[in-house]
Amino acid sequence: MRHSLLITLFALLTAMAGHAQDPHFSQFYNAALQVNPALTGVFNGQFRVAANYRNQWSSILGGDAFRTIAAGADMRYKVFQDDYFTFGFAALQDQAGAGQLRQARGGLNLGFMKQLAGGKYRTNDQYLSFGLQGGFGQYSLDYGNFWFSNQYNSGTEAVDPTLPSNELIGQSSNLFLDISAGLLYYALFDEDASVYAGGMIAHANRPNISFVEGSDETLYSKFVIHAGGQVPFNDNFSMLPGAFLALQGPSQETVFGANLRYTNHDWYEVAVRAGMWARLANKLDSGVNLDALIYSFILEVERWNLGVSYDVNHSSLRKASLSRGGVEVSLIYIHPYQSRYRVNCPEF
Repeated sequence: MRHSLLITLFALLTAMAGHAQDPHFSQFYNAALQVNPALTGVFNGQFRVAANYRNQWSSILGGDAFRTIAAGADMRYKVFQDDYFTFGFAALQDQAGAGQLRQARGGLNLGFMKQLAGGKYRTNDQYLSFGLQGGFGQYSLDYGNFWFSNQYNSGTEAVDPTLPSNELIGQSSNLFLDISAGLLYYALFDEDASVYAGGMIAHANRPNISFVEGSDETLYSKFVIHAGGQVPFNDNFSMLPGAFLALQGPSQETVFGANLRYTNHDWYEVAVRAGMWARLANKLDSGVNLDALIYSFILEVERWNLGVSYDVNHSSLRKASLSRGGVEVSLIYIHPYQSRYRVNCPEF
């Protein structure tokens, strides 16, 4: 039985996505709940609401571009002396190609922040955070734009979509359980000086995502390591370097760079960031190569954080894409503290 068009589609999607099975965000530092469940509750405020949107390869695929939307919210609850329970939720939907290959998942985050050290004025806090995410996911595919060899009418030399395709592939996978876990350590040295490092494993239970009933197509577990910090230059300027490494099956992705931040430190605080990042990805025929340069701009106005970034494609697709990769937008709202119980967290 031939699945020629479907196999071609999956091969194209795999090649263009760098052989990855999970979508990615260039602004990983603004997608905390998608990066590591241990980042749940790690922010300066009472609660946080965040949304992310990414559009990639519209220069090649037009209206069938890769689109990723994520949203989440989280908060923490004080226990013991200076420790916290953290909880929240995160959801994501990714759609790719003419066949509208979709993955949707959502889950609840639970965690615990343990203080390792802290000073009188809370300027040298150290915390170890553990996070667990449990939820459900599903893959689906729209056959409306597909035809198969069994639907080709040799008499009319045309495709007849009313003919049966005789394909055994379903339009969606079964709903599957998805479990992830992570750790994060951070230390504050001053108001604008900090370091952090963390890691997580996603899809720890390696769920079955097959479209064929009775078969087994395992989703690779994904291992993530990320780190960064804030380095002050003076009262107004600082640099926020960061790095992100993801390994999933045969795929790997590395993003590293920095944002330069300026803040007026007024009561009505306004801050801006601008930076450049590089993404490396592996190719089956040539190893690890530069995939894109990422230019970012972020505006912080009191409780709001609006980030915009653009990927300039440097992969082998740059001739077809004219170096146009993807645009990404993030929006974060952090509600200020309304009690005397507060914990200082780093800037990301």
